[in-house]
Amino acid sequence: HVQLVESGGGSVPAGGSLTLSCTAHGLIYRRYCMAWFRQAPGKEREGVAAIYPSGNSADYVSFAEGRFIISRDNGKNTLSLQMNSLEPEDTAVYTCAAVVNNCGHYALENPGVFEYWGQGTQVTVS
Repeated sequence: HVQLVESGGGSVPAGGSLTLSCTAHGLIYRRYCMAWFRQAPGKEREGVAAIYPSGNSADYVSFAEGRFIISRDNGKNTLSLQMNSLEPEDTAVYTCAAVVNNCGHYALENPGVFEYWGQGTQVTVS
């Protein structure tokens, strides 16, 4: 039974930082591309960042480039998203996702390829 469990969400003032975590259970974690998505109220879900199985390469969408850092620990089955210089527009539910055989910008633009999803964690920037 595969589970992705996010944590670390909360409220933060504009300009602040927040780090999200995702712990994976029930899968061979090192084989999976991992990604963060977000969905703001009234908007479609959008990709944020994806990291390849080895952790040596990652891709970001434009709004995340230079502000967010995605990382993973394959020994602990964890995924992180460090978010800096947060803006009210970053307010959303952030969700981690896992997929084999896809990654990078293609996967971020095609969320339907992801096999597993977490429940999400709320981030509010005011």
